[in-house]
Amino acid sequence: MNIWIDSNSKLQQMCEQLAETPTLAIDTEFIRTDTFFPKIALIQISNGDQCWLIDVLAIDQFESLKALLENPSCTLIFHACAEDLEVLDHALGIRPVNIFDSQIAAGITNIGYCMGYARLVNKLFDVELDKQETRSDWLKRPLTDRQLDYAAIDVLYLHRIHEILSQSLQQQQRQEWFAEETVAMFDMAARRKDNSDYYLRVKGAWRLQTKSLSALRRLCDWREETARTLDKPRSHIIKDTILLEVARRLPTAEVQLHGIEDWYSRSVKRYGAMVLQQIQDSAADTPAEAIPEPLTKSANRVMKALRAALSAVAEAQQVPQEFLSNKKELEAILRSAMAGDVKGQYEWPTRLNQGWREASVKPAIQAVLESTDTLQ
Repeated sequence: MNIWIDSNSKLQQMCEQLAETPTLAIDTEFIRTDTFFPKIALIQISNGDQCWLIDVLAIDQFESLKALLENPSCTLIFHACAEDLEVLDHALGIRPVNIFDSQIAAGITNIGYCMGYARLVNKLFDVELDKQETRSDWLKRPLTDRQLDYAAIDVLYLHRIHEILSQSLQQQQRQEWFAEETVAMFDMAARRKDNSDYYLRVKGAWRLQTKSLSALRRLCDWREETARTLDKPRSHIIKDTILLEVARRLPTAEVQLHGIEDWYSRSVKRYGAMVLQQIQDSAADTPAEAIPEPLTKSANRVMKALRAALSAVAEAQQVPQEFLSNKKELEAILRSAMAGDVKGQYEWPTRLNQGWREASVKPAIQAVLESTDTLQ
């Protein structure tokens, strides 16, 4: 049974009814197509028997919901909750503390790495879900019956999934693994807010000289602030490719901006003076450190050996290989090994220096790096 919540009083009543419930399944629907910040439209909550669909657009008092979802005595069951946490925090100031993420649990129990909700439901219950409403307009009112059904289905199976995966975690004695990954997930969600190093992610930035890289850093910071202020996607302000080219050329006059490919005159007129000011100001900044070049062929052979070693660990541990260590981490470790003067001194990501990864993943990586010929 689905209950539509479209007033402050109904929301208050729902929260009072669910105040002592030990587990709640939750999902959100939001739009993020032409804005920087996600626009929340709907929150779905289920106690396993009923589903409440909260029309966020019709409500302006969320104190009771905040208290309900931040109650440490209540476990909130999400699936792949990173974006849900972001939208709840930004739109409503709600920051849950006790979470069970079924995507994380499915990975640890070797059901599947980064598995979507529909695939997980199909895997566990042999049920095909209709996902055609995923990209529909959730801000439009009234919502269609298909949208409402879709929204309710997104929490329909979460309690059963929670029960199955909790039992699997216990049987495999991986509750501590799950706790570690949950902490890491909260850390990742917090880092999503920090884009102070966005320039490092611009494709091709490693080719820039010091002055151009410093300009790119300042340009990215300026665009970030502008995008947040105007609530527009970064690419709607200026695309990465344009910022890269501007930083490479280091123009000093607006006339020089009009020859940059894919940067339209209207946008140049709007942002050109500000871009030039950022370039000028970057000259007084602390010079940006060079970005490492892509790995050489010999280093890529070591990466291949590292992945092979992790594959063996994954098979022995019965866990998806992707869960052990990601490409970014392996590359950082390898670069530290290649740059170090003393063999065996590497820079390890925090999560490989603690818990179950320290006991099984770290030694496998060390064995490859310390072999006689891998770094030659």
